[in-house]
Amino acid sequence: MVLRPSLKFVKLSYVLCLLLAVALGVYLLTAHPPVDHAVYGFILPGILLFFTLIRHVQRRLVKLTIMGDRLRYEAGLFSKSTRTIELVKVQDVRVDQTLGQRMVGIGNLSLETAGGTSRIELDGIDAPQAAADHILELARSQRSTGADLGHGPTQGQ
Repeated sequence: MVLRPSLKFVKLSYVLCLLLAVALGVYLLTAHPPVDHAVYGFILPGILLFFTLIRHVQRRLVKLTIMGDRLRYEAGLFSKSTRTIELVKVQDVRVDQTLGQRMVGIGNLSLETAGGTSRIELDGIDAPQAAADHILELARSQRSTGADLGHGPTQGQ
């Protein structure tokens, strides 16, 4: 299972850039008399498109992969940062959603692990509660498997 930030708002930004450019194009074609300096109006959708592209790339460069008994968090383009965490060390999974995020079904996922200030945050993912429940269930099953094999705490201690 791979979790990535949602592209819902990025796609909406692309659509808004396109609509703004089309509206400006229609205005230029229908304006009587033609306005020469109105062509500069295309700078605004171009700037918005540039920032949307940057946001799109930033969102695609972050991912959390759930592989068997561990989690791998990767972020970065030129310098990549990777953290690998054993599922048995996951202690707390938190989901935060603003009203706007709840309306479109996305949210922020935060994983707390055993030891120090080990926290992984993934902003704006789709179905965050289902992902949190899945991670906690896998962590719970890993802990019970480790206890059955004699790696975890035993009864009577």
